[in-house]
Amino acid sequence: MKFKCIHCNINITDIERSVDFYQKALGMKVVRTKEASDGSFILTYLNDGESDFEIELTWLKDHPQAYELGENESHICFEVEDYQKAYQLHKDMGCICFENKAMGLYFIHDPDDYWIEILPKK
Repeated sequence: MKFKCIHCNINITDIERSVDFYQKALGMKVVRTKEASDGSFILTYLNDGESDFEIELTWLKDHPQAYELGENESHICFEVEDYQKAYQLHKDMGCICFENKAMGLYFIHDPDDYWIEILPKK
C-alpha cells in the first residue's frame, strides 16, 4: 500500500495577510479556492511549483480570534537553493523566529505564528 502526502491544513485568521506572506516569503502561488455557499469558510490552496504538495489555508468566519497553537514543535519544512538570499529576505521581513546555526537551519513564522523550517538544498 502506498500513500502520498498531498496537503497540510493551517487555520488562519486573515486570508489576504496569510496569502501575501506565503507568496512573498516562500514564493507560493494560489492554485484554487473554495468558499462555502453560506460564507462560513474559505479554503485557499497554495503550491510551490516544484512539488504536488499544497498548503491549505482555512479561514473560518466564526473564529476571528488567534488560534491556540499549543507548545509542540509542529512545523512545515522547505528547502531552498539560495539559502543566504532566503535568509536575507526573511530577515528583512522580520519573520525569523529561531536559528540553529550549528545545524544550518532556521525557522520563520507566518502571521498566525505557525513555524516553517528553512533548510539549504542538499
